[in-house]
Amino acid sequence: MNHPDTLIHLLGALYGALLVAAAFMRAPLLEALRMDALFIPGFSEKTRPLNLLAGLLIAGYALYSLLTPHP
Repeated sequence: MNHPDTLIHLLGALYGALLVAAAFMRAPLLEALRMDALFIPGFSEKTRPLNLLAGLLIAGYALYSLLTPHP
């Protein structure tokens, strides 16, 4: 894990986990990180599940990048 992008991938995995949490919990920090609130003008409780999908994709890609061997 000496690859220079390790910190970036760890932060991506953390952000993905926070997005998954934002899909289920209401806390000031999580509300500030919501993807639907950033990109959808009329965000509401109906758009909250988009955070789950985005969080799984972001965390999954970050974890895949961490576990994939680099040259």
